[in-house]
Amino acid sequence: MIEVKPSDILVRYNVKLEKEMAPEEAAEELYPTEEPVRSIAKSIFEGEEDDVIEHLEKAIGAGKDPLDLITDLMAGMDVVSKLYDDGVIFLPNVMMSADAMLEGIDYCKSKSTKTHESKGKIVCHVAEGDVHDIGKNIVAALLRAGGYDVVDLGRDVPVEEVVEAVKKEKPIMVTGTALMTTTMFAFKQINDRLVESGIKVPFQCGGGAVNQDFVEQYELGVYGEEAGDAVKMADTIRKKGSKIDGLRDQFHQH
Repeated sequence: MIEVKPSDILVRYNVKLEKEMAPEEAAEELYPTEEPVRSIAKSIFEGEEDDVIEHLEKAIGAGKDPLDLITDLMAGMDVVSKLYDDGVIFLPNVMMSADAMLEGIDYCKSKSTKTHESKGKIVCHVAEGDVHDIGKNIVAALLRAGGYDVVDLGRDVPVEEVVEAVKKEKPIMVTGTALMTTTMFAFKQINDRLVESGIKVPFQCGGGAVNQDFVEQYELGVYGEEAGDAVKMADTIRKKGSKIDGLRDQFHQH
């Protein structure tokens, strides 16, 4: 009989773990190289809200436009998204980083001397049955920072409530996020109810459960892979109109 020593097993597992890159090391390879964006991105990844504000304050003191710094905040979330998709970090890490980014966005907006007239109204929501609102919160924050009037319906929003909000608010675009495959089918129901009512507003959908093939199955659907796509789509709608095919041509992978 072969004797197996527990210490040998532990050594073998330790060797395996040592070969895997720690989250901090993996993030270091993804950070931008230039300052202040590197320091801001690192603070976002680490979820350190105080450090984020400190770096933003220094950048603004050095002459950076507060609203331009929002792009630097997104660089940090890009690192978070990449490592989350790769399974290096997990949902609690994403939540901490998202909170730090939202604090940063609010700070940048509070320091801006620019006044913006609303570029248009956008209804945002998380699919019925889904309570994961990190993505929606980021989308709403970026849209507000971009000059849009956001009607935030929250999370786990019933289909009928979304439809009624669209009828009442008459937005230039609707956004929906879903993290679970069991909830994303609410988007198809919303689409059908809007079409039945003669409303042809672009319906931008995204989130962990959602993919382009699914969104293309319904008439109003436009897929947004990244949170920042919502602002780009809204800007395109303002410039070129709300044609669904045109938005798909521009933002979908072919």
